[in-house]
Amino acid sequence: MSKQKPQCRGMMNRVSKVFQPALIIPKNATIKHREATSKSQRLMLEQGLMRQAGNGTLHVLPVLQRAVQKAIDLIDRHMQSVDAQRITLPVLTPAELWRQSGRLNESDPPTELLQTKDRHGKMQILGPTHEESITALMAAIAPVSYRQFPLRLYQISTKFRDEMKPRFGLMRAKEFLMKDLYTFDVDPHRCRQTYETVNAAYGRLFSEIGVPFVKVAGDSGTMGGSLSHEYHFPSEVGEDELLQCDQCGVRTNSEHLQKICALCDRCGAGKESTASTSSFERQRGIEVGHAFILEDRYTKPLGASCLQPNGKPTPLQMGCYGIGVTRLIAASLEVLSSEKELRWPLALAPYRVCIVTPKAGSKEESLVSPWVDRLYNLLHTAVPGCQGDVIVDDRNQLTIGKRVLDARRMGYPLIVVIGAKAANPAGSERFELHNLHAGTEQDLSYTDLAAAIGDVLSTTHHRPAVSDVQKVQLEN
Repeated sequence: MSKQKPQCRGMMNRVSKVFQPALIIPKNATIKHREATSKSQRLMLEQGLMRQAGNGTLHVLPVLQRAVQKAIDLIDRHMQSVDAQRITLPVLTPAELWRQSGRLNESDPPTELLQTKDRHGKMQILGPTHEESITALMAAIAPVSYRQFPLRLYQISTKFRDEMKPRFGLMRAKEFLMKDLYTFDVDPHRCRQTYETVNAAYGRLFSEIGVPFVKVAGDSGTMGGSLSHEYHFPSEVGEDELLQCDQCGVRTNSEHLQKICALCDRCGAGKESTASTSSFERQRGIEVGHAFILEDRYTKPLGASCLQPNGKPTPLQMGCYGIGVTRLIAASLEVLSSEKELRWPLALAPYRVCIVTPKAGSKEESLVSPWVDRLYNLLHTAVPGCQGDVIVDDRNQLTIGKRVLDARRMGYPLIVVIGAKAANPAGSERFELHNLHAGTEQDLSYTDLAAAIGDVLSTTHHRPAVSDVQKVQLEN
């Protein structure tokens, strides 16, 4: 096997070449202006990761796009672990399909739907979700032999919702990126098995991201079906209220309170509980994922069926599983960041390591500059988890201190400073390593530096969930 050629300086990821237009908010900005956005939205705007395009729409700029792609890659990997296959469905769905499913009443259409008419006057819906579209696809080839199932199909695509009050940037937008998985099984028992399999994959996915999360019983709402669970990142910015029974520990969205009270009868808490009692612990949460068993809610009216072993066609049993991709990133930053500095989960960080170079004209510049290429090449080629994830802040007209502050505000998990100590006599050179996740700073030799970075990136950085779902199943 031939050795990999060293990375040349011109191919480096360099801060000076990144399109990252910072947004400067004047110090005399009004309180109303400062309170108008969530922490994550404000920081991403200030750092040039995104720009407002319109009411509820945003430009995703290069650095943030890297995080989006990492989220997509992570989701792809976990979906493939449950044998899900990726597809692309049309953004436009004929409104007639929504009428057939019962979700579109011409006299009272859902207010969140964005609709348009083509030149022939036919109504089309800009999909906020694609149950009708995927079920129509299955119906077009029905009946399918039972041997083809289970079938698990997912997409990662742009969705549209006509939000009345778009806010919090990517967390509540009119246009957003979402992963939606649709599963089809031959009977309710196998549909439930698929539900448990996919939820287990969701648990692994959110654990790998490393942001504390809770899984609670949810309300199926207009989606329909018999069973639903939601995944939330606890945060005061969250628009959902999450409840946990003080006695038996069952967790739910407050929208599901009547059902949880019925279940909690068995522990005694539900008999006198109402939404205003103190029998439940409460916290706010940002919903980042949702799972449903839909049964034949869509397959029956739209005619998606399978041939059973006896040769008779029956409606397919369906489930759907969503993750808000762009919301996931914003919610992660909302939970982990400080008021002044972004903090990325390691799995989603646009770059994992930032190297800060000497200041131009400094006495150590000529002595330590060769270390920039050497260290970049070492990390890029020899340290697992670094390839393509190292960026050099080469804006050497700025002081090292200024660039370290910028790197901290950007939230690069690891910051390496090549400063005056790198000019020490051969064998005693030292480099600063700032670990933002651990809150530590160290002076390390070249060899120890590479080893320390490798240790950080190879360590499992997920925190356990705040709470997983209880054994009690919330069924109709």
